[in-house]
Amino acid sequence: MNTVRILWADDEIDLLKPHVLFLEKKGYAVTTTNSGDEALDLIKAHYFDIVFLDENMPGMSGIETLGALSKLKPNLPVVMITKSEEESIMEDAIGANIVDYLIKPVNPNQILLCLKKNIDNKRIISEKTSMSYQQDFRNLSIQMNENLSFSDWMEVYKKIVFWELKLEQSQNEEMADIIRMQKNDANNLFCRFYEKNYETWLSGNTQKPVLSHTMLRDKVFPILDNASQPVFLLLIDNLRYDQWKIIEPIISAYYRVVQDDIYYSIIPSTTQFARNALFAGLMPGEIEKKYPRFWINEGDEGTKNQYENELLGEQLRRYGEKTKFSYNKILNINSGKKLLENINNLYNNDLNVIVYNFVDMLSHARTDMDVIRELAEDEAAYRSITVSWFEHSPLFDIIKQLAIKRFPIILTTDHGSVKVASPSRLLGDKEISTNLRYKQGKALQYEKKDVFEIKDPARVFLPRINVSTAYVFAREYKYFVYPNNYNHYAAFYKNTFQHGGISMEENLVPFVYLNAK
Repeated sequence: MNTVRILWADDEIDLLKPHVLFLEKKGYAVTTTNSGDEALDLIKAHYFDIVFLDENMPGMSGIETLGALSKLKPNLPVVMITKSEEESIMEDAIGANIVDYLIKPVNPNQILLCLKKNIDNKRIISEKTSMSYQQDFRNLSIQMNENLSFSDWMEVYKKIVFWELKLEQSQNEEMADIIRMQKNDANNLFCRFYEKNYETWLSGNTQKPVLSHTMLRDKVFPILDNASQPVFLLLIDNLRYDQWKIIEPIISAYYRVVQDDIYYSIIPSTTQFARNALFAGLMPGEIEKKYPRFWINEGDEGTKNQYENELLGEQLRRYGEKTKFSYNKILNINSGKKLLENINNLYNNDLNVIVYNFVDMLSHARTDMDVIRELAEDEAAYRSITVSWFEHSPLFDIIKQLAIKRFPIILTTDHGSVKVASPSRLLGDKEISTNLRYKQGKALQYEKKDVFEIKDPARVFLPRINVSTAYVFAREYKYFVYPNNYNHYAAFYKNTFQHGGISMEENLVPFVYLNAK
């Protein structure tokens, strides 16, 4: 820990010698002066963490010194010390942005408490957070290596996100590195778990998590059946669980969380597959067979998600849900503002679905635009941009408007994204899909250790374009790069946010039920 440097300016500084010795024994470095002028000279010449300033000094008074000091070092914390309790003096000092105010005679413990509150606070929080995580680290490591169920993995991921965000606030880089390594280990184990159980979840009668194609049936329809007023389903494309947790405090001013849950995205964890499955209530291969007019394959022309509205209507009818619903897709700020202006037109529906595309566009922009790469250079910055967008978005204005009407909200997504770090060589024919985290095609050549391979797509209800079509999914933090110009593309896509493969970030996604406060 760096030594905290204190400047103490008081015309009776000799009488405060016991206080100075007390602080020095506690590990603080104290520089003293008996005038405001000298205090300013010392501040110009040396670095200090905090200033104790006597209000009633001859020559330049404490208030005058404070004014000059505020211009010189506006972010330097100042504690005003005075014999007077006059309201006007207090108001002058507080108006000049002091961090604390002490009345003489002060005792050493008052000074110590003041320091801990204003200087040591962040360090203490950081140390306590780090200590708590160290205690939980071993428990998490043991838990991860046990025979976990799908619900156990949901709780493990929630814990990892909790500590990731906590340690980020504490700014303890050493602990942040440790949680990153533990998250990497967890992702390795989660990928094995997901691959081992995925086919059984889709075809067997065993216990299974809520998946993309069962999410509406298992989680949304029960809410609709018990609702006495319109329900709004807000689907933010590509919203990860950690991104939900950082916008939660903003939403909590208007809504309380009834359910803070996670469900499993299918693979490929992309909009074309996961979101179509969500609205259809069917796996992609089943959509292709049952509603061929609503399914567009990789090589076909047209937007891959242009029939979500129709697929939702078909699912509601299949399950006998006599639900009057609306569907709106927001692709830019103007369409968001237009929806906000006309939001009252939705109040007569039982279910209102709003698909909001910003986060997905952010992840793609970060790949393609250098300026976004710089703004979102790591996970923390990526989350920060999400918060900034949300606070100034029409979506937040819509949520505030719905809170006034006291309408319940379901906030969810179709899949998340992962920050890729390790390239993996792959070769295929010219018809191969373009996604960096999964590939479908024929005659695929790849590093087997890097992928989850599905040679018979029908077994996991995926479309098969021709008889030899196979799928491979990148594990953990891998991304596919062709041998041609390998080094260029490996460097270009490294540390970008991608989706389509298998990782906790892509496949364990938020489902949140909110009631207005």
